[in-house]
Amino acid sequence: MNSIYKDKKILVIGGTGTIGCHLVKRLLKDAPQVIRIFSRDEHKQYEMAIEFAQHAERLRFLIGDVRDQQRLGRAMEDIDYVFHLAAMKHVPSCEYNPFEAVQTNVIGTQNVIQAAITNNVKKVLFTSTDKAISPTNTYGATKLTAERLISAAEYQKGSKATIFSSVRFGNVMGSRGSVIPLFKKQILENGQITVTDPDMLRYMMTPLQAIELILKANEIADGGEVFVLKMPVIRVGDLAEVLIELVTRKHGLQKKIDIRSIGLRPGEKRYEELMTSDEHLLAKEADDMFIIPAMFKKKDQYEQKQLVGPLEMKPINKELIKEWIETERLA
Repeated sequence: MNSIYKDKKILVIGGTGTIGCHLVKRLLKDAPQVIRIFSRDEHKQYEMAIEFAQHAERLRFLIGDVRDQQRLGRAMEDIDYVFHLAAMKHVPSCEYNPFEAVQTNVIGTQNVIQAAITNNVKKVLFTSTDKAISPTNTYGATKLTAERLISAAEYQKGSKATIFSSVRFGNVMGSRGSVIPLFKKQILENGQITVTDPDMLRYMMTPLQAIELILKANEIADGGEVFVLKMPVIRVGDLAEVLIELVTRKHGLQKKIDIRSIGLRPGEKRYEELMTSDEHLLAKEADDMFIIPAMFKKKDQYEQKQLVGPLEMKPINKELIKEWIETERLA
């Protein structure tokens, strides 16, 4: 096994979330020495400990908050790799509680940076969002700031060897707070689905797609980059129609399920973006991701890669959406 994670110590911050659980499951295949799962939700940790009981000798569950730098410092002792997944993510919650979002998403990320530098961690990978591009809401603004902190950490770390990078992706299908669990609940309990706008386009990927690209980005990271995953575009109305078909068939429902438009929520955008126009001019293209080079490095390993061409927002068809949902059992 040639994985960089074999016999290594890993910290997953926000490890009890949907992406965290999938990431831990995937990392266990690479035989790390230990994975520390850091979060502030003791109940989720309890549930996760039961789910992963057969791997108990490799897992450690740590209660803590990214707002507490001292606790992060203890969690990072002797750690090789850090995956920073913790965040306030719900757009309306961040709109109504903006400074709470700042404390978790911005100050929390700076705490991660300081703890990693102090503990000489090998690599830190931060998970960002397409909502950080031209943000119209508090969530996007705080994630953009956190991205900049991670990139700038390459400059502020001095002689320390820690490599910091970010990976930017859109919605993860089936994750807590995503539309798939919500739509399924609405079909079963209300007999209708509410959407902000059926023609709204969103970048979406399955959990397994997200995890594989996160790990690839972390492996090739040289410091300061933002890796922008190439994500399929899904029309929200198409997703709703596919879920109605799958859920009604699975549960034997005979009644007609309506789709009702309710308009945009506070701070919500009709269309998301992968990069700013300035980033588009600098970014290099790989097979499955775009790479925005570090802002503080004169040279990088991506000089030979081609610049990014025009980007199209063409939604995938409903058959492919259905295939992904069925393959990963998301509904």
